[in-house]
Amino acid sequence: MNHATDFHYVAEQLARVRQAVRQTAEQSGRPADAVGLLAVSKTFPVEAILAAYQAGQRRFGESRIQELELKTAVLPDDIEWHLIGHLQSNKAAKAVEYAHWIHSVDSLKLLERLDRLAGDLGRQPNILLEVNLSGEASKFGIDSHALDDLAAGAAAAGNLRWQGLMTMAPAMAARHELHRIFSALRQRRDQLEQRFQQALPVLSMGMSGDYPAAIAEGATIVRIGSAIFGARNYS
Repeated sequence: MNHATDFHYVAEQLARVRQAVRQTAEQSGRPADAVGLLAVSKTFPVEAILAAYQAGQRRFGESRIQELELKTAVLPDDIEWHLIGHLQSNKAAKAVEYAHWIHSVDSLKLLERLDRLAGDLGRQPNILLEVNLSGEASKFGIDSHALDDLAAGAAAAGNLRWQGLMTMAPAMAARHELHRIFSALRQRRDQLEQRFQQALPVLSMGMSGDYPAAIAEGATIVRIGSAIFGARNYS
């Protein structure tokens, strides 16, 4: 059975994940509604997204521009689309056109291109700066030491709404390492808020395998896909 297209399976899993996120927030001394759930629908079919939509989910995350474009054309207009995958500069125009949120801004060149295109298209997408705190060469994101210059550009951008930071932890990281990475992102956010005298309320961190640690360290958006839709098929 393809779980992702089974309405009852998706609805039940979505309810379980929502409850788990709320409970984890409360156990961390935070309000139950402090953490938003982003259903990561990349690689899953339209039917899977509709199943989650019919169960009340409105925030969905995609990694590839081509997939995002196809899905926005056939799915309800009140979905809030988040682009969470690495974004190449030559795909920036479509990102601005189709995504309400862009989580993966990781260079000044990309930032400036997005700002210019947003002005041309009359759009104001929300953006997050992606920070690589694990040190893994395979991970995208700007190095923490180089973040200040990118943050200055984000603070000055006239057509982008800079909302905070995003990171990814290693897939098999130990619990203490997860807490180190997620805590470091929160601390960098706090430093940037002070430096630029600007509220940066969003920390996008935590996925199906590590979201409890992310919530404990201050995540405001967790990106969860397989725990809702089932295993992905990348074939």
